[in-house]
Amino acid sequence: MAVAVRQPMTRYARYTTAKRALDITLIVLAVPIVVPVLLLIALAVRMDSPGPILFTQRRVGQNGVTFNMYKFRTMVQNASELKASLAHLNVLPPPDFKIINDPRITRIGRFLRKSSLDELPQLINVLRGEMSLVGPRPTDFGLNDYLLWHTERLEVPPGITGLWQVRGRHSTSFDERLRLDIAYIDRMSLWCDLQILLLTVGAVVRGTGE
Repeated sequence: MAVAVRQPMTRYARYTTAKRALDITLIVLAVPIVVPVLLLIALAVRMDSPGPILFTQRRVGQNGVTFNMYKFRTMVQNASELKASLAHLNVLPPPDFKIINDPRITRIGRFLRKSSLDELPQLINVLRGEMSLVGPRPTDFGLNDYLLWHTERLEVPPGITGLWQVRGRHSTSFDERLRLDIAYIDRMSLWCDLQILLLTVGAVVRGTGE
């Protein structure tokens, strides 16, 4: 009877296994703090404007697989319908879309975006294995908008935060942000992830979102 020989794990496989364990461990440790914050934000969103508490959107993840990403709703309920009428105010090159002082953003939504607290529901995506705490941000536009060199960012799981959030938050184009994503992929390690998480905490405290 032949005996199967177990192949040694590659460095990348060891890293991804440890990264997944780190994600779960940090989320479990943060539960006593995060859950009350989630409940308070949910109540504030509900009281601020009519509409659902969570905003769900299809995003492009690892290997081009799409998934439902969760955020706290920060815009009025009919924001999608208003987008076309505001297209002339877009300040970023397509396929990005951003308006300075976007009138669709609610009062509590402006605070949530500034503090990045609107991203907290994505911890659900991390627990489901669709995202990681650290990685390239998943895009809301399809693969047809990707150039060939852009697809390198799809080789790893998307993250709640990443290198461009802490170094190039105000970059003005997808290409600029993507170069930071690729720089992260080239150097990714648990130590790099921990550094980005610590820098993200600082960015949240300073309120440098949007």
